[in-house]
Amino acid sequence: MSDFPRSVKYLPPFVRPLVALLPLALLSACDLQKDIDVELPALPAQLVTECYLEDGQIPRLTVTETTPYLASPIPVLPLDVTVVLTLPSGRRDTLRFQPGIDSVQMKGYTHIGRRPLVARPGDTFGLEVYDTKGRRVTGTATMPSRIPIDSLEYKFNDRPAEDRKAYLLASFQDPAASTDFYRLQIHKDSISSERERDFTLDDRLNNGKLFTVGTSYQFDAGDTLLVTLYHIDQPYYLFRQSVSDARNANGNPFAQPSGIRSTVQGGVGVFTVLSYDRKQIILR
Repeated sequence: MSDFPRSVKYLPPFVRPLVALLPLALLSACDLQKDIDVELPALPAQLVTECYLEDGQIPRLTVTETTPYLASPIPVLPLDVTVVLTLPSGRRDTLRFQPGIDSVQMKGYTHIGRRPLVARPGDTFGLEVYDTKGRRVTGTATMPSRIPIDSLEYKFNDRPAEDRKAYLLASFQDPAASTDFYRLQIHKDSISSERERDFTLDDRLNNGKLFTVGTSYQFDAGDTLLVTLYHIDQPYYLFRQSVSDARNANGNPFAQPSGIRSTVQGGVGVFTVLSYDRKQIILR
């Protein structure tokens, strides 16, 4: 059915093209562009913390500041910050300001502890970050139980050797007595390298059942894959979901704005305790 009024159909043939072009001419004559000056609010800078505790590892934490939306992407490192970690025993450890790079995760940090951490499922840790300007960030995190990876399987497609690729399946059992959240990562050769896949999952539709998570045909014969299954708490799960939503909304005029759901109070950021199982498989 035509989008033009019915009367157009009965116009003489030589007039019809002119009438058909009339709406386009009217649109082109309209000024559809309007410049708008948006005044961004001048919000005070907040402390941003990022800390992932792990059993057997020296605790490390990164503290930066929020910056205006159009400011330089270079992080701002406040120099007058004190970081205190409260252990399950109640002992308070003050982390040293000693910026560096974690050689395993290849992540930067600003503060570091003095001894490896002892963390067991059910242990709760506390965090306090404050500076001389009166800003204060606090948080607590409990270590979840370890969920083992039951199996890793792969299969190659039937294409010629130069196009031969494999997919990977990872399976694990979800406990039925609780609501659980997971993060599953796949690295090639080393966990220091960029992630090949990164899944965030919950058990709303699969509570108490076997999880099987798969990839596409993307791996080559001879690849060494490291698969890590993190059992995460709900605050960290919601934090990751909000980060994903914010990235998807950035620059997308059709997406709803999304804020970061921090796991800390008084600032922005994440504080959690990692509990994971890791397995290696070589595709042959």
